[in-house]
Amino acid sequence: MGHWFQQNIVEPGKLPLLLALGSFVLTFTITRVITRMIRAGKGPFRNITPGGVHIHHVVPGVVLSVVGGFGAVASGQHGAAAGICAVVFGVGAGLVLDEFALILHLDDVYWTEEGRQSVEVVVLTASLVVLVLAGFSPLGVDELSGDQQQNRLGVVLTYVVNFGFVLIALFKGKARMAVIGTLIPFIALFAAIRLARPASPWARRFYRKRHRARARAVLRAYHHDVRWAGPRRRFQDLIGGAPDRTPLPGPGPGG
Repeated sequence: MGHWFQQNIVEPGKLPLLLALGSFVLTFTITRVITRMIRAGKGPFRNITPGGVHIHHVVPGVVLSVVGGFGAVASGQHGAAAGICAVVFGVGAGLVLDEFALILHLDDVYWTEEGRQSVEVVVLTASLVVLVLAGFSPLGVDELSGDQQQNRLGVVLTYVVNFGFVLIALFKGKARMAVIGTLIPFIALFAAIRLARPASPWARRFYRKRHRARARAVLRAYHHDVRWAGPRRRFQDLIGGAPDRTPLPGPGPGG
């Protein structure tokens, strides 16, 4: 195990990334536990409101992300400084993305339906980092042979083709598959050749006069949502807590 860790994590310079991922996930988990305790009125934790201003934890998160990010750039991939900066950045990123929905909507939506977007972004981010740690490179360049790696044209073409598939997937309303497709080309290709979501720009542009294709897209989206909406909501509730049924007045326990 020690040899594997040394060969696959330490020597390639992935230890800071592993530390950042661990601190990111741990920070998000602890933050959600604390906010759920505040929401339930249990424990010693309370919202931070100096001078009547509710300080959300995205604020220290931004500061830590900036400090850790610039420190990581300056320290390189090896050494104690790189590890410390990676941990600082991971903690900051965990605090920031835990309130991603607040940043997106510019409103305190922490315990609303819109607040589920924070959980979704955190899970997606952690999954992508795990893929990078496992050896996947953006846009699938890791799949090139040694000769192709030396051939700049081959690298450029790989980027361009897969990036085209990623753009098509986004245009078809499949954002999750597009993001994962930047690391796994097959996913981007699969999303690009499948029918678009009925409300996507692709459907509005190309299915406007193709009534059969539009009907198939609506039916497929309906069956997909019926099948996966429930499990996805339960998974999000398990991680981040169930949202409020009705909006509560005043700032929620998001910070």
